[in-house]
Amino acid sequence: MGELKSTQRRTAPTMGALDEPDVARVRELKRTKLLAGAVLITSLAVLLVAKLLERHNPTFGFLAAFAEAATIGGLADWYAVVVLFKRPLGLPIPHTAIIPSNHHRIAERLGGFVETHFLAPEPVRAKLTQVDFAGAASEWLRDAEHSEGLARFILRLLPEALTSAERSGLRGFLAQRLVNQIEAAEVAPLAAQLMTTFTEDRRHQRILDELLLALNRLMADPVTLDAIRQKIRAELPTLLNLYRADKFLLKKIATSAFTFLEEVRADENHPLRHEFDRFVASFVEKIASSPEYAAKLDTFGRELLADRRFREFARGMWNSFRRFLEQSRSPGSVLGAHLRALLVETGRQLADEPRLRAHINRGMVVILESFLEDHKSGVSKFIADQVKAWDLDQLVRLIEINVGKDLQFIRFNGAVVGGLAGLALYMVELLLKLV
Repeated sequence: MGELKSTQRRTAPTMGALDEPDVARVRELKRTKLLAGAVLITSLAVLLVAKLLERHNPTFGFLAAFAEAATIGGLADWYAVVVLFKRPLGLPIPHTAIIPSNHHRIAERLGGFVETHFLAPEPVRAKLTQVDFAGAASEWLRDAEHSEGLARFILRLLPEALTSAERSGLRGFLAQRLVNQIEAAEVAPLAAQLMTTFTEDRRHQRILDELLLALNRLMADPVTLDAIRQKIRAELPTLLNLYRADKFLLKKIATSAFTFLEEVRADENHPLRHEFDRFVASFVEKIASSPEYAAKLDTFGRELLADRRFREFARGMWNSFRRFLEQSRSPGSVLGAHLRALLVETGRQLADEPRLRAHINRGMVVILESFLEDHKSGVSKFIADQVKAWDLDQLVRLIEINVGKDLQFIRFNGAVVGGLAGLALYMVELLLKLV
């Protein structure tokens, strides 16, 4: 008894004042309690009157049997209802005040019940598969007003995030971590892998095409041709120069070079292209396997990171990017308009691509299901801790308000069923006496 009272006196967060629906439930509960008490008192009064009249008329014995059993049934059910919430008449009867006495156990079991039945993988997956996440996102993004608001939010959030990163020292921390990772990484294998990926679909041939085109332009440039002619003129004997052999040789050289370059550009299987393939493959192999190349690349990487000009360049890029984002927050900015259009177009594409929506929905189900599976024990613990922290008086009142009315009807049923059972037993007793 003392332990229960000390538990009830424990300070704990309250669950707040009653709202209007709860106030109405309290009034209904009080009325039902009065009616149930009135039924019990009436049964007792009828019992007394029937017992007195039974001496004069045996017929009242039936009424007395009904009233007696109804009184006993009503009292028993009153006891059953009361022991859920308190000790009857304050007596230290064992196994009473069930809810207050088992406060923590109820909290633990409630949390476990939610984890086991509400957050189980099967019902969670079944519920999540009913949600069209991609469809909802598509419909929301297609609304130009929504997309514009999201674009404004993103453009407002990014500069603030960058400023917060600078003030908190996060930028310096991340930059140092990046430098450490770059210094620890083996540059040669990464470079070889990158070049291998680059050459797999013959993208290096596009570089060769650009080089050939640049050479063609160079051969057609009058300034370049004049410089070449002067070099030829300087190497030729004076006699040949008198016959303008330099001009003739320049024309032949330029024409031959231009023709050769055009042939290479037009023929995908030209021997020069195959030679270029072999050169690139050999270069990649040397980077991947040569210790000398590896050492040179590592030295170059460290020198680049240590170079003051490189750090200033990186700092300038960061500041320029931040200023660009800050300017983009202004109304009518180009970036804002492009971002808004991109979001709207994304919504339209989602609406037109059912397979993509299905793929996104499946991905969302997997992500959310995995998240809930990893954190459901935390949810159950949170629920248990919250229920444990509730004030006991308010906890009992909350339960009684919501289910107390139905519990009071047990008392009505107990009186009626008990009375009928008593009447039946009384009739059986009379029949046995007659036999």
